[in-house]
Parts: sequence; structure tokens; C-alpha cells
Amino acid sequence: MIILPILIILTLVMYIFFKVKILSLKDPLLMHFTNAKARLALGFLIAVFGINQYLFYETTLSLIIGIVFVVIGIAQLQYGFKLYRHYRNELLKHEVVAE
Repeated sequence: MIILPILIILTLVMYIFFKVKILSLKDPLLMHFTNAKARLALGFLIAVFGINQYLFYETTLSLIIGIVFVVIGIAQLQYGFKLYRHYRNELLKHEVVAE
């Protein structure tokens, strides 16, 4: 199961990339859009980490902790996707008005 640690590292790098990218942006709309993408990466990171913990230890305690992490990760993914769609639409409206 080498794929789960690779996904964990990849999503962690994506999360850090988006959070650092926010510092260089001036437009608040772009900042919110990038933050939504960071929230998606964080949700995926938390969910995959919970799955990995259970598969690595395979105990009852790790199952409970893994379920909690997966639920929190899925909640982050849902909220991040909702924000992503909202700010994507706002950016599209903003670009149409700017032209």
C-alpha cells in the first residue's frame, strides 16, 4: 500500500502550495478561490490519512480514529467543493463584467 503515503505527501504539498499562493494574491476573490482549493486538498489529506492509519495498525482504536478522520475529511471536502463552485462562478461573473 505505497499509494496512500504518496497521496498523503502529494495532498500535503498541494495544501501548502495553495496556502503560500494566497500570500502573493491581491484580489480577495482569487484569495477565497485559492483557499477553497486548499480546503479541498486538506479534506482529501485528512480522509486518506484516516484510511492509512487503520490499514497500518488494524486495531479497534485505529478504526475509531480512522472513521473520525474520514468523516472530518469528507466534511472538509464537501464544504471546500461548495466554496470552490461558488467562487468559480463569481470569478466567471467577474471576468465577464471586466471585459
